[in-house]
Amino acid sequence: MGTDQVALAAALHEAEQRLQAAVRSGDVEALDLLLDDRVVYTGPDGRSLTKEEDLEAHRSRTLVVEVFDQQDLQVTMVGSTGITHVLAGLQGTAGGQPFAARLRYTRTWVHADGTWRVLAAHAGVAPDFG
Repeated sequence: MGTDQVALAAALHEAEQRLQAAVRSGDVEALDLLLDDRVVYTGPDGRSLTKEEDLEAHRSRTLVVEVFDQQDLQVTMVGSTGITHVLAGLQGTAGGQPFAARLRYTRTWVHADGTWRVLAAHAGVAPDFG
C-alpha cells in the first residue's frame, strides 16, 4: 500500500471509531456527517432503514445503545471504497425493550470530498463461537 492508501486506511479506521462513538452517545449530528444521504442500513431483523429513519430512531431515543463493545475490526480498501467488518457486543433499548446482542457489522464506505461516509451497512447476529 502506498502512503496515500495507508493514510486513507487510517482515516477509515478513525471514521469507524467515530461512528461507533456516535451510536453509543446518540449523537445525531455526528451520525448525519458520517452517513451518506443514500445509505441503506439492513438490521439483524432483515428490515432496511434509510438515513432519515436511522437518524430519527436515535433522535427520538427509540433506539438507545448504551454499550457498543468492539471485539474485532478489520478494514479492507479498494481505491476510494472501504469496507469495515466489526464484531461487537451491544446493549441498550429498542422500542422501549432492553436488548443485548453480539453483532457482526459490514459497512461499505465511500471516500469523497476528503471524508469517509457509510453508503451501505448490514448487521447480523454473530454466533458465540466466532
